[in-house]
Amino acid sequence: MNRDDISRLILRTSMQDRAAFDLLYRHTSGKLFGICLGILGHRCEAEEALQEVYVKIWSKADRFVISELSPISWLAAIARNHAIDRVRSRRPATADLAAADDVADPTPLAEALLIAADDTKRVHRCIDALGREKAEAVRGAYIEGLSYAQLAARHDVPINTMRTWLRRGLVNIRANFGE
Repeated sequence: MNRDDISRLILRTSMQDRAAFDLLYRHTSGKLFGICLGILGHRCEAEEALQEVYVKIWSKADRFVISELSPISWLAAIARNHAIDRVRSRRPATADLAAADDVADPTPLAEALLIAADDTKRVHRCIDALGREKAEAVRGAYIEGLSYAQLAARHDVPINTMRTWLRRGLVNIRANFGE
């Protein structure tokens, strides 16, 4: 069925011609169903939407004007817009602002921020207590994210020595932090 045939069927449908509407459905429903299914993602919902689309086509056929536009594009626009409207209607209504009072604020309290800042200072003091070279190695590993090999090369020591420095450094930090 070509463009002109579909246009004639739409025009006859606008005059409430049921036979023309039936032919229009048979020749275009596959494409319009594909549009609905692509947007909605569920076969059952797409089938319902397709029925609603053809109800709209039946009632709006008189609005179709033969022009440069393709009749199938006009039909596809109705299907696409209807499917999008269904997707939008799935979204929950905007929440009541009074319910916002019950939502917890994830921002830490000032007291928690002060404790965290104090803990950070204590950790840095514990790292500094390791000595300059070992403190630099610990900061390189745990702050900069450097590997054992990178740190060993930076400090000109074997990799196993670097592993030992880091392991002993963490043990010392834990012990000093607990004081």
